[in-house]
Amino acid sequence: MSKVLRRCAAGVAAAAATVVLAGCEPLDSAQADDVMSSTSTAVEAPRFTEPETTAPSLPETTPDSRPLDERSTAALTALADLPVKGRAPKTGYSRDLFGQRWSDDVDVEYGHNGCDTRNDILRRDLTQIATKAGTRDCVVLSGTLNDPYTGKTIEFVRGSDSSSAVQIDHVVALSDAWQKGAQQLSSDERANFANDPRNLLAVDGPTNQRKSDGDAATWLPPNKSYRCTYVARQIEVKAAYRLWVTQAEKNAMTRLLTDCGGDAPEATEEPATSERTTDRTAAQPRPQPLVETPDSGGSAYYANCSAARAAGAAPLHAGDPGYSRKLDRDGDGVACE
Repeated sequence: MSKVLRRCAAGVAAAAATVVLAGCEPLDSAQADDVMSSTSTAVEAPRFTEPETTAPSLPETTPDSRPLDERSTAALTALADLPVKGRAPKTGYSRDLFGQRWSDDVDVEYGHNGCDTRNDILRRDLTQIATKAGTRDCVVLSGTLNDPYTGKTIEFVRGSDSSSAVQIDHVVALSDAWQKGAQQLSSDERANFANDPRNLLAVDGPTNQRKSDGDAATWLPPNKSYRCTYVARQIEVKAAYRLWVTQAEKNAMTRLLTDCGGDAPEATEEPATSERTTDRTAAQPRPQPLVETPDSGGSAYYANCSAARAAGAAPLHAGDPGYSRKLDRDGDGVACE
């Protein structure tokens, strides 16, 4: 070891911190570890306790231990309290309206913990994780995901060509939220919504892309065993942020949760306000059920534009769930205009 390096080592050990002395080259973490190890017996360093700078451990998600039928019943009860309205126009929607991507400056769980939201969710949802040195155990380099959307096991490795294999999905899509009440939220509330762990899941990247901004009436996870949990989570998030559902969305959620053993609360009979209102309600087309094709990965299919409009999905753009050329008569990429 050179005289300069020995002098640096002594300085580092004596201070018990990464201090660069005059005439010393800065050391990277691996070199610093080697130096400290090689000088630990030669230099008597005072005991020094560093302040806690490691990103705090995230609490493990505790699975809901209630039977599926009880969870489904609770979700149906919460669903009954959500307002039912049509979609508001998507006009003016921008991802930027929901704040900086993966911001830590939010007032929800994990907020202000010194780690960005994406890495928080990776650390929560992945197992056997490895983190990058020098990031206070924040940045996840690798790990294993048991994907709830497909049921597959996915090995995550951070990299420009590999990170997209695992994406963080907004269970209630931001665009869907924008059209169902988020326009009335404050900018801080929208930032909280976009970073709320209740609304975030690490999932298979390609499946997340196929979901796009679909709601329960137009997209469900291919893994059928997860669908009731997925829909119940959407209801929880929408209730927390005062969002609404469309009638088609509520119908799809009710069908699914009932099939999972849930009991919907008894509806209170409301008197018709007028004969005209009753007639208009009766004349509305019945929402068409979600039909999945074997290779759709959960995508929607609409027999005609009336079905798409009843589901609150029109207009459909090329690439949207349910879009097909037969519905796009003028071939301009927008169906059921």
